[in-house]
Amino acid sequence: MPSRTVVVASAHGLHARPAAIFTQAAAKAGVPVTIAKNGRSVNAASILGVISLGIDHGDEVELGVEGEGAEQVLDELTGLLTTDHDAA
Repeated sequence: MPSRTVVVASAHGLHARPAAIFTQAAAKAGVPVTIAKNGRSVNAASILGVISLGIDHGDEVELGVEGEGAEQVLDELTGLLTTDHDAA
């Protein structure tokens, strides 16, 4: 399973709005996607799962994607996580 470590850029981490943007993109990918923090991994398409990880600004997370087009999905999701969705 291809994976990538990403530093979260949103000023307030993955709270409701940035988490919703991220999980919707993960769900649309059409392949299994996981996100992990401190060894705990959840389905990246689950907003409750993502929020339960308590991901803050500057935290490192590990994305994993299984299936065809995995690198492209990683690129897209990395782009979302490295964008500050809290910026005015």
